[in-house]
Amino acid sequence: MNNILNEILNQDYEKIYQSIESFLRQQSSKANGFVFGLSGGIDSAVIAQICARSFKDRSLALIMPDSKVSPKEETEDALHLVDMLGLEYKLVDISMIHSQFANILEPDEKSLGNLRARIRANILYYYSNLKDYLVVGSSDKSEFLIGYFTKFGDGSADILPIVSLYKTQIRELGKHLKIKESIITKKSSPHLWKGHVAEEEIGITYEEIDSILYCIEDKKLALEDIQKVTQIDKGKIEKIYHLYKKNEHKRIMPTRL
Repeated sequence: MNNILNEILNQDYEKIYQSIESFLRQQSSKANGFVFGLSGGIDSAVIAQICARSFKDRSLALIMPDSKVSPKEETEDALHLVDMLGLEYKLVDISMIHSQFANILEPDEKSLGNLRARIRANILYYYSNLKDYLVVGSSDKSEFLIGYFTKFGDGSADILPIVSLYKTQIRELGKHLKIKESIITKKSSPHLWKGHVAEEEIGITYEEIDSILYCIEDKKLALEDIQKVTQIDKGKIEKIYHLYKKNEHKRIMPTRL
C-alpha cells in the first residue's frame, strides 16, 4: 500500500458517520423522508445502514434488479440488509420494463445498459413523488469524479451524502458500521449488463483510482509528480485524468445560454 493510500484511509470514521447523519438530519426537514436504490453493493449498503439507524420510519429502499442480468446474490444481499435493518422496501424487477423499451429501440449493449440505470431513476422518482421523499444518491467520490455513472440514471438524486468519500474510504466506513464482510469486499458493479464489473471495465483498481484522484483533486499535483509519489503506471494516471476532465459535464448543471 502506497503512502498516499494510507493518507486516504487514515480517517476518523465515527466522525464521518456523524457528519453524514447530521447532513441527512438537516435535509430531512425538506420532505417526509428518504428513498434510495439498494443494489447489494457497498455504497448503497452504507446509505441503508445510516438511514436505518436514524430515519428508519421515514426511509424506503427500492431493490430494482433486472433478473436477466443482475446476479441473484446481489438481490439476496439487498434483501438480507433490509431484513436485518428492519427497513421498509419494495422489490421491483425491471426486466419486463426494459424489454418493452428494447423491443422498439435499435440494439446497442451500452445504451441499453444505461437505460437500465435510467429506468431505476424513474422508479425512484415515482416513489419520491408519491411519498414526498428525497431521493438519496449513493455516488461515491471516486465514481463521481471520473463520471462512472449514468447521467440521469444512477447519477440522479436530490442529495449525495457520501460523495465526499472515495470508494476505499466507503469500504472502511462499511467496516465501522459493521456491514457484512462479503458486501464490503465484493467487486463493485452497476450491473448494466451481464458480468459487468467496474474495475474490469475501467481497467484500474479502486486503490489506484483513489490514489490518482486524491493527488489530482485534493493535493493538486501535476501528473508527473503523481507518478513519482504513487509509483502507479503513467498510462493509468493519464487515463484517470482523461476521464476526470472528459466527464466534467456529468458533475455540473446543463450548459445554459
